[in-house]
Amino acid sequence: MNQPKILDVDIALVDKAISLWKQSELVAIPTETVYGLGADATNGEAVACIYSVKSRPQFNPLIVHVATAEIARQYVVWNDIAESLADAFWPGPLTLVLKRCVNCTISELVSAGGDTIAIRVPAHPIALQLLKAWNGGIAAPSANRSGRISPTTADHVREELGDAIPLIIDGGACDVGIESTVVDCTGPEPIVLRAGAITRAMVEQVTGLASPAPAAPGAQLLSPGQLASHYAPTLALRMNAMNVKANEALLTFGPNPISGTAYQLNLSATGNLIEAAANLFAYLRALDRPEFSGIAVMPIPNEGIGEAINDRLTRAAAPRD
Repeated sequence: MNQPKILDVDIALVDKAISLWKQSELVAIPTETVYGLGADATNGEAVACIYSVKSRPQFNPLIVHVATAEIARQYVVWNDIAESLADAFWPGPLTLVLKRCVNCTISELVSAGGDTIAIRVPAHPIALQLLKAWNGGIAAPSANRSGRISPTTADHVREELGDAIPLIIDGGACDVGIESTVVDCTGPEPIVLRAGAITRAMVEQVTGLASPAPAAPGAQLLSPGQLASHYAPTLALRMNAMNVKANEALLTFGPNPISGTAYQLNLSATGNLIEAAANLFAYLRALDRPEFSGIAVMPIPNEGIGEAINDRLTRAAAPRD
């Protein structure tokens, strides 16, 4: 089990967050992946506010955050696969999809009408401090407008949501920088629904087998991050760029960036994929400026966490409705 670093917030701020959640209000909280827009997961009115503030489609389910695996078991049908993965990676950037248990108190809006719940124990110390004080489930999708670039700092949340929420808790920049890996644990073998910092190889090492499963058109979504278009900047994004078009901004990777652009940011000059993941959303935001015609992205190796980076970029580059 991962051990989060030591960091906490003033008890008065914790009490304020708890009070707001009890009043069906929203609180933006830091996690190790991205900032989450948190609300009482058992309160349908509060959960509906998440969808409203984010302008999020109500067929797109939410992730429930809890302080411990013991609390998770109160809401879902636990099994051996879940036990193995939770023991290996919680607290951490891994979400498990499991069947709702009988008499589950989590709002059905969280599940978008389905019979499963996506749930995780985050590793960020402030998130854990808040969740331990709450002692229940907090639904917390990324704290941004639906489909937009996910926030990895408190300032990103303020830029996206402004005064739409009463409290943003600043926990610094997110260490991981991309959303959690999501694994469907409802069947006889785990299925990776969304790539993340916990790679499919890491899941396979614990469980013996793990398969990728892109959402089929029209299928019930079991977790966030399965929509074709997601994580998108305002500008059009072009992947695997080997050159730069006129007036494009450039997102580079590695020690040999493409030349010919007036403005570029390098995800990792040393070719470190973990560093690249942590920088991804912040750098996309920085390049998403009206003076540019688009954003070109150099190829990213599709290995390890690079699979998750390419997943986010592919969805960011997808055609938009």
